[in-house]
Amino acid sequence: MRLYKLLIGGLSLMAVVHFTSCNKLDTLPTDRFTDENFWDYPENAEKMVNMAYNQLFSANRLWNDEALSDNIFEGRSNTDQRAIRNGTADPTLGRFASEWSDLYGGIKTCHVYLENVDRVPGMDAVLKKRRIAEVRFIRAFLYFRLVNFYGDVPFFTKDISLEESKIVPRTAKATVMAFIHQELDECMADLPSKDVLPADDRGRITKGAASAFQARAFLYESNWNKVLQYCENLIKKQGEFGTYALFDSYPELFTAAKEYNSEVILDYGYVPQLKTWNKLYDAAPISAQARLNGYAPLQSLVDNYITLDGNTISADPNYNSDNPYINRDPRMAATIVFHGGQWTDFDGTVRKIFIKPGSGGTDKERLDEYQGASANASATGYYVKKYYDVTATVKYDAGLNIIMFRYADILLMYAEAKEALGQLDATIWDMTIKPIRKRAGFVVGKALDFPMTGDLKTIVRNERRSELALEGLRYYDIVRWKAGKTFLDGQVTGAKYVGNNSYIKLDIRRFDESRDYLWSVPRTQIDLNKNLLPNNQGYSN
Repeated sequence: MRLYKLLIGGLSLMAVVHFTSCNKLDTLPTDRFTDENFWDYPENAEKMVNMAYNQLFSANRLWNDEALSDNIFEGRSNTDQRAIRNGTADPTLGRFASEWSDLYGGIKTCHVYLENVDRVPGMDAVLKKRRIAEVRFIRAFLYFRLVNFYGDVPFFTKDISLEESKIVPRTAKATVMAFIHQELDECMADLPSKDVLPADDRGRITKGAASAFQARAFLYESNWNKVLQYCENLIKKQGEFGTYALFDSYPELFTAAKEYNSEVILDYGYVPQLKTWNKLYDAAPISAQARLNGYAPLQSLVDNYITLDGNTISADPNYNSDNPYINRDPRMAATIVFHGGQWTDFDGTVRKIFIKPGSGGTDKERLDEYQGASANASATGYYVKKYYDVTATVKYDAGLNIIMFRYADILLMYAEAKEALGQLDATIWDMTIKPIRKRAGFVVGKALDFPMTGDLKTIVRNERRSELALEGLRYYDIVRWKAGKTFLDGQVTGAKYVGNNSYIKLDIRRFDESRDYLWSVPRTQIDLNKNLLPNNQGYSN
C-alpha cells in the first residue's frame, strides 16, 4: 500500500512516485491514510484540490517572471534570471530545472486527483464536475507555462510511472496548445459564474477565468479572432460569464482592503499569518524597514509612462529629464517609488522618499539614497510600490492576493487584437483604452481620445506595459511579439539625477534571436531521459 503525503510544493517529473510501499497483506494502519482509504474521506479530496491550487502560481513566480523582462533589475547577486538576461545561462541553470520540476509536480497532483475522484463516496455530482473542471484548468495552466518556456515538452494526461517518465518524448507545442484550448472549452460548461459564488468560494476558478485564460492563450498564438471571441464573453456576455468592470481606483486595486473587487477575474490566494509572501522585503525603500534592495524598476519602465498631456516623453515639449516625474501618468506613482515620491508606512504615516544622492535631511531619509550598484539601497534609483501591503508585518509578510487575470487585461487584449486586424477605431478605443486611462486619472482630451497620428501598434503595446507593469506579463509579451532584440538586448539603466548628465549604467544584456525565445531543457532531465533530445536551439545536448 502507498501512503499519501499532502505536501506543499513541487515534485519533479522524475519523482513520479512519492508514496511509501508495503505488502498488500499487511494490516492496514490506523494512524495514517493509505491508498485503500484515502479517497474514502471527502475532506481528503478537497485537500488535494487545494494542493493543486497551491501549485498553480505564486508571488515568487510573478516577481521572478518580472525579472526576466525589461521592467526589473536584480542587482544584489547573479540570480538565475539575471544570468538568462545577460546571455550566460546554460542547461545546468537552477531556474531551468526548478521551473520544470515545479510545473510537473503540479501536473502530477492534478492527475492523481482526476484518476481517483470517482472513489470519493457520496460526492455531490455538481460539485464533482466543478472540482474536476477546476483541476483541469490548473493542469492546462501548468502546461501553458511549460510550453511558453520550453516549447515542445513531455505531454501526458494520466499519472505516469517512474519507468515511463524515463522514456517519454517531447510533444510538439502546437499539440499541447490544442489540448489546452479543448480543455478550457470543456471546463467552461461545469464552472460557475463568479456572480453565484458564495463568499467562502471567492478565489476559485470560474467560467470567466476559463474564458480569460483562453483569450490569453490565443493572444500568445496571435490568433486574433479567437482573442476577440473569448474577450467578448467577458465584455458582452456578463450574464453568463460573470459581471466584471474596471475598479474605480488603480492604486487600491492591489491592496488587501480591496481584494476580490469588480476587476479581479482570478487571483492566487494568500492568507494573513498563515500563507504569506515577502518579496517586497527586498524591493521597498530601505527607510520603510525593508531589508536591502534585491530588485528594482528600470529606467525604461519609467520612460514608458506618457505625460498627462497624452504625449510620450520624447514628443512632449514640456518634459525635462532633470525633473522627469512631474506631469506623468498617475500609474507610474502607483507602481514605482521615484525620488520625491510618496510612501505610506505600516503605521499610516505618509512621507516623501529621497533617492537622489545628498537629498535626505535625516539619517532615515538618507537610507534610500542611491549609493552605487553594490549598496543596500536600490541599484537603479527606484523602488517597488505596486503590491505593497500596508497590513503586512514589518518583515513584509503579506497576505495580499496576487492577481492572475483582471478585466483591464481583457480590454487591452481586445484592443490589441482589433489593431492587429486593422479594426481599431475610435469606437473600440472608447470601450477599451479610454476607460482604462480615465480610471488611471487622465483628463486631457489628447490623452483620452483616439489618436489621429502615431503608430497604433506601439501605442497599444506601450499602454499594456504601463497598465500591467510588475504583474508578471511583460516578458511573455516581448516573447510573443518576437521583440527580444528590441527590449532585452543592450545596456540597461537606472535613474538620472540633477547635475548628472548620464543615467546609472547597469548590465549589458544579451539576447540571441536564434536561442533565447525558449529555455534549455534542464540538464538533469536530459541525463535521465535521452528522449528529450535534441535540446532547444543554442543549447548543448
